[in-house]
Amino acid sequence: MIKKTLLATAAVVLLSACSGEQNASKTQSCSPASIVLTNGEIYTVNENQPHAQAVAMLDDKIIYVGDDEGAERYACGDANVIDLAGKAVYPGLIDSHGHLAGVGFREVNLNLQGINSLAEMLNAVKAYADANPDQTWISGSGWIEKVWPEARFPTRQDIDAIVPDRPVTLRRADGHALVANTMALEMAKITPKTENPVGGHINLDENGQLTGMLVDTAMRYIYPLIPKATREQAKQALKAGTIRNTRLGWTGFQNAGGSYDNFELMKELHAEGTLYHRVYQAMGFGENSERLLKEGAQIDPTHYLTVRDIKVVMDGALGSRGAAFIEPYADYNTKGLMRYTKEELMPMLIASLKAGIQVEIHAIGDDANRKVLDAYEEAFAAVPKSQRAVNDVRWRIEHAQNIQPDDADRFIDLDVIPSMQASHAIGDLHFAEKRLGQERLANAYIWRTLIDKGAIIPGGSDQPVEIGDPRIEFYAAVARKDLDGFSAEGWHPELAVTREESLKMLTIWGAYAAFQENVLGSIEVGKLADFSVFDKDWMTIPLDQIMSSENVLTIVNGDIKYQK
Repeated sequence: MIKKTLLATAAVVLLSACSGEQNASKTQSCSPASIVLTNGEIYTVNENQPHAQAVAMLDDKIIYVGDDEGAERYACGDANVIDLAGKAVYPGLIDSHGHLAGVGFREVNLNLQGINSLAEMLNAVKAYADANPDQTWISGSGWIEKVWPEARFPTRQDIDAIVPDRPVTLRRADGHALVANTMALEMAKITPKTENPVGGHINLDENGQLTGMLVDTAMRYIYPLIPKATREQAKQALKAGTIRNTRLGWTGFQNAGGSYDNFELMKELHAEGTLYHRVYQAMGFGENSERLLKEGAQIDPTHYLTVRDIKVVMDGALGSRGAAFIEPYADYNTKGLMRYTKEELMPMLIASLKAGIQVEIHAIGDDANRKVLDAYEEAFAAVPKSQRAVNDVRWRIEHAQNIQPDDADRFIDLDVIPSMQASHAIGDLHFAEKRLGQERLANAYIWRTLIDKGAIIPGGSDQPVEIGDPRIEFYAAVARKDLDGFSAEGWHPELAVTREESLKMLTIWGAYAAFQENVLGSIEVGKLADFSVFDKDWMTIPLDQIMSSENVLTIVNGDIKYQK
């Protein structure tokens, strides 16, 4: 008997189709699929067949893409036939840059994302502390001051006033700064005379006293004291992160920097059937990257859980003034923070070329981007293609937020992938002009320029730095405005992309960045069965309606992972 599902606006209605004599003629040509999607508006991202009405999958593979009539031969036997009622189907959406453990812990711990004022944040911290009297250390993340009426960073005194008797550390959303209360600073033996580490800064006020803000590598002074999550807590956080992502419509996730400990937990979740989407893992620079270079890549033949990449953080973030620029910030006498020299990176870069390991380096400021390109160019010259494990290395620069015009050409000349997150632009527009001045805004978030020069741009969310919603990423790339429709003066709307390009950023270009474009990223026969289904069509609706669309069905590897 055919199992048929109608995706309605408010509910999923199960229908049973008739069997028997009236289906006898169809049964003779039956080639049963496991799932058949019909009556949809399907965007394949396949130039040879851009649109379809129906698609059929058998187990983890796509076996048919075409019209409803042609799909009838697969809608038989035990096939689960889902009538989409005109809803929009996209290739499974890929988040090309995020931090899965951070997403998960944000779900299960003190979540300060979406806080609209300093006062609101302090109330949330106090409420959490009061509700968890047995927690010896209060730890939270996700705050960002750029939309607060107070227009300033929180201070240790702010937190002392609400939690004076336990150490507290609260990470900024970008992960490049935290604020600590006095007790936590004292436990870490941080004083106004503590030396700033390379690539970090301990902020002092106008009187030379600690503000509580630790930027970039200065956070390492306090990290060893924060109680570590148990193995089971870390595992549950990773699971929670994948559950959230599939609910939003993500089917793939490129994890930008992690550890073998977490990778082993992902393997366990995958074996248990509770790793809800694909993961492409980059190992953090240090002991984990050394192990990867020694042991080699683990490339999953099913493309569900792969590690073949090294992640390095070159500079900080724009909001906390850690991003490294050629000229000083417009609102503070600093050029930002550079974490590594080219000489420190070169042994790893050369070893990666010889071992066939991909490299991705975080670079936000124009100086950081230039220095990463310099390092890549020198490494490429030192290891000719004849000495490389693979010719097509697909090295990446993550974020690539501010790029001098000459360096934009070098991305193309060196065949370096700019991995960019559109949501950063619409979040940063509220303060970027203050940080950079009008002139440098012309070099910021230059998606259109890079695409016109021939680059492909994998799109990600950088969650939990940003919210991690694919609707925001799609909208931001096309609208280049914030979610209220606001665009700052000199924000260069001409650098936005088309809807077709934005969809590619979240699908086939993301797959390419992970060497998976032959099996993922578009809806084609023979490719893996990943689909994201929304109740409104992003490709045709007014831009201001995109955020009101809802994900109603997420299919990963031929399995329904989320259904509204």
